[in-house]
This record gives sequence, C-alpha cells and structure tokens, in this order.
Amino acid sequence: MRKPTGIVARRIALELRIVLLRGQKVILDADLAALYGVTTRRLNEQVRRNRDRFPLDFAFQITAGEKRQVVAICDHLARLKFAKSLPLAFTEHGAIMAASVLNSPKAVEASVFVVRAFVRLREVLVAHRALALKLEELETKIGAHDAELKTIVEVLRQLMGSCTKKKPIGFGARERKARYNLSAEEPCPTS
Repeated sequence: MRKPTGIVARRIALELRIVLLRGQKVILDADLAALYGVTTRRLNEQVRRNRDRFPLDFAFQITAGEKRQVVAICDHLARLKFAKSLPLAFTEHGAIMAASVLNSPKAVEASVFVVRAFVRLREVLVAHRALALKLEELETKIGAHDAELKTIVEVLRQLMGSCTKKKPIGFGARERKARYNLSAEEPCPTS
C-alpha cells in the first residue's frame, strides 16, 4: 500500500494530533506550535499576552490527570511526561485565533489545514453517529422479527402437540390372523 504524500500526509498527521478532552476535540500547544513553525514557549507567550482573545471555549489548561491520560494515549507526546508546566489545549476556534495572534505566513497557511482537519473529524463523527443509529434501528427490527418468529414457532408446536392419532378415514377390512399349530410329529404336507 502506498503511503500518502504531500498535503494528504500533512492532513492525516494533523488529524492524529487532535485528541478528545472534556468532550471537545483539541490540539495541544506543542503540536500547534510545531504546526505553525514556532516554539511552544513563543505560542504560549502570545496566548498570555492576548488572553482576552482566548476564552475557555477557545483554549484551556489541562489538568495533571488529563496530562497523564494524553501522554499514555499519544506516543508523540511522551516528552510532556516530564514537563513542569501543564500544556494548553486549543479547540478549533482557539487554533485559528492562535494563527492570527502569531501572524506569521506559515501560521496563516497552517490554520487552513487545522480548519480542514477539524471539519474532517466532524464529518467522520457525524457519519459514525448515522451508522450507529442505522444499526440500532436494524437491531430493533430484528428483535421484533425474533419475537414474531418465536410466537409462530410456539403456535406451530401447539398445533403439532394437539394432533392425536385419529382413526384412519375409509373402509378397512379386518382379517383374523391364521393360526398354525404344527407340531414336530406331524409331517409337513408335500406335494
């Protein structure tokens, strides 16, 4: 199988860096900084300077427990395990706002990839939700059919059990069985 190249490879790599925290799809500051071509320190510095542009639904600091969870799930974030500070998590809107705050050509270009990656993940989730609903609907239909089939089988068994052996219809001749009392003394008639 061929490996994806160019834009597709970048989009796939970005999609793998998006994680689910607190019920939101987010990208951590280290990954976003690498994507925008700046250091994590510079990105966090710009976020602190422009804190009014980053409300909690745009960016938030993760807890120590969430940090452990993310490090355990994502191999590329192993270096965060020993970091003193807790990283920031950026939602889709926060990642776009970070690009505008950084105001570098690479950040503006990369923000387009970020938006596309978040949109793609949203589409995938909607498709999975629709598929899950279809499966649930199918299971309920099958369950209803199973109940109907069980009822039919029970009725058939009752009908089969109620069948007792009846007298055959028609005229039957009853013949007596022949009695043969041949003893050893009497010879068999021969012709």
